[in-house]
Amino acid sequence: MATKVHVGMETEMNGNGVPETFKNNWKKRLIEFSGKMKRSPGWLWRTIWKVGREDPRRMIHAFKVGLSLTLVSLLYLMEPLFKGIGTNAIWAVMTVVVVLEFTAGATLCKGLNRGLGTVLAGSLAFLIEVIATKSGKAFRAVFIGAAVFLIGTTATYMRFFPYIKKNYDYGVVIFLLTFNLITVSSYRVENVLKIAHDRFYTIVIGCGICLFMSLLVFPIWSGEDLHNSTVGKLEGLAKSIEACVNEYFNDSELKENQEKSSEDPIYKGYKAVLDSKSTDETLALYASWEPRHSRHCYRFPWQQYVKVGAVLRQFGYTVVALHGCLLTEIQTPRSVRALFKDPCIRLAGEVTKALMELANSIRNRRHCSPGILSDHLHEALQDLNTAIKSQPRLFLGSNNNQANNMLALAAAHAARQNKPENDRHGVSLSSVKTDSSALMEWKTKRASEQAKENERKVLRPQLSKIAITSLEFSEALPFAAFASLLVEIVARLDNVIEEVEELGRIACYKEYNPEDDEIIVKCEKPPVDVAKNQLPTHASD
Repeated sequence: MATKVHVGMETEMNGNGVPETFKNNWKKRLIEFSGKMKRSPGWLWRTIWKVGREDPRRMIHAFKVGLSLTLVSLLYLMEPLFKGIGTNAIWAVMTVVVVLEFTAGATLCKGLNRGLGTVLAGSLAFLIEVIATKSGKAFRAVFIGAAVFLIGTTATYMRFFPYIKKNYDYGVVIFLLTFNLITVSSYRVENVLKIAHDRFYTIVIGCGICLFMSLLVFPIWSGEDLHNSTVGKLEGLAKSIEACVNEYFNDSELKENQEKSSEDPIYKGYKAVLDSKSTDETLALYASWEPRHSRHCYRFPWQQYVKVGAVLRQFGYTVVALHGCLLTEIQTPRSVRALFKDPCIRLAGEVTKALMELANSIRNRRHCSPGILSDHLHEALQDLNTAIKSQPRLFLGSNNNQANNMLALAAAHAARQNKPENDRHGVSLSSVKTDSSALMEWKTKRASEQAKENERKVLRPQLSKIAITSLEFSEALPFAAFASLLVEIVARLDNVIEEVEELGRIACYKEYNPEDDEIIVKCEKPPVDVAKNQLPTHASD
């Protein structure tokens, strides 16, 4: 029987009737798959190395979790422990998996929430059980159902309270879970309170192992992460400003159409600042749960770090706009930029020095240098102002010839648009003939008119750009935007310095001493409004 092949789809067949292209595709896929399998060990090793090199503490945390799971598994593996606790030991394993977090503050937050939720749920379930057992069996079922409904509704609604949601949301979830397990099970299962008692002990064992590993075995503090991230953000902004200004005044042509902005060092500098809001708030929350582990046992105002982060984000938005000046469609010529190169680079250098000084002051927990805003910064501002005033023609213009030419161009364009419809198309009723030659002539004219219309549509988006570039001061407009943003950065620098100084005053930073001969601690009570903005003081503080 012959194989049917559609017209235009002839394909070579092998001896078994399988298309040759199909066989070749499978061979190609197998070769590609084998190549990927050969490269996978190297890719896996590079990924492991990269993750560990970015933050070596990740490897330490992984070993801590593995050791904690091994210790809690002894409740199952050792016969004496298993006889004393029984199958409820699985709750200790679940507690270690859920509670043990990367930082000590996060582990304390989840561990204490889990313990508090379990205690409250067990106590309330015991009270419900005592009341329900004194009534009949029918009333007991109604009473348990009503209690579950009221407690579940109330606890769930409380989760929407901002304070509860921020600090105790996980504890409320554990409270609901434990309360329903004990209360509902007590109706059918005997000695349910004994089971709850055993589960509580296993949860305490699991939380104890987690707290031991987090606080005593290579502890990782959320407060230190927040502290270091603030320093890193200041340094990143400083590097971004310096690199942006140097690239703008570079002798080579500016980079055009950067496809991968994430690889740009300028972008890397301010990206961490713009994406830091949720991270700062989370770290500040976990840091408020951590005990005072510093040498002087000071309670650092972590919420003030959040305020510093907010000011840095406002500062970073200006840096983003400054970076955008490098990517605009209309650029100031190099000859014009060279007139203002020295004062702008000096101004950016002074801003960079101020930001680096702020970063060093936070890193060393000391007050800023009194000369952080030196006279060189004001001199650079004055030099930039003088340079701009010395070139008034670039910004104001000397005559109106080019502007008049632009207006004439616009008037001519408007006149063409206001022509009658028949004149624009070049076709009148009297010119229409009935013979075939007239019809062909009309079709030819129509085709040429459509071609012109398409050309006009293509050139129309460039009309605004041509009109802008015809302005006499169009060459200076991009630089005017760049210079104004640079001055705006200097203005916003005062807000950053003010917040960092407030942080140092509340956190009792040591006084600035260039020789570092002695540590002078300056500590004042925070004002009332700042104290109210702090996160609540917990028992762990």
